[in-house]
Amino acid sequence: MGTDCAPRHHRGAVHDAGRHAPRIRTVDLNGGTGGFGRPMVNGLARATAVTRHASDGKAASARLAR
Repeated sequence: MGTDCAPRHHRGAVHDAGRHAPRIRTVDLNGGTGGFGRPMVNGLARATAVTRHASDGKAASARLAR
């Protein structure tokens, strides 16, 4: 995970080795499999992006207002 601060925004990114892009899915309120992260980030962020790495998965980043 990385972060970067600028006068008007804060940017954070997470990396994983998965090949599939993050997706919004039905929130699982009973089974503990999640589904909360992407909608929460999308609701808070001014912009989001996914950068694919040919041999090393992907990085998902979000830019938040300060």
